[in-house]
Amino acid sequence: MITLHRLGHKLELFHLNPDLIVTVEGHPDTVITLATGAKIVVAETPVRVCQAVRAYRVEVLAGAMKRRQEERDTTGGTVSQL
Repeated sequence: MITLHRLGHKLELFHLNPDLIVTVEGHPDTVITLATGAKIVVAETPVRVCQAVRAYRVEVLAGAMKRRQEERDTTGGTVSQL
C-alpha cells in the first residue's frame, strides 16, 4: 500500500493499493483514477504518487527475490518452478 493525503485533509492519511491505479493526472490538482472508475483527488503531486508506486513495487520485488534466495540456500541451490 502507498500512503497519501486527500486534498484539503493533509493531516489525514489514507492507504491505497497501487495495483488499482489506472491513471494519475495533474490538472492542476492531482487526480488518481482507479480500476473501479472511482476518482480520488490527493495533495501529492503526480510525480510523488509515481515515486510512491515505484518504491512499493521495488519493495515487493526485493522481498520476492530475498525469499527465492532463502529457498535456494535451504534447498541446496534447487528451486521449484511454478
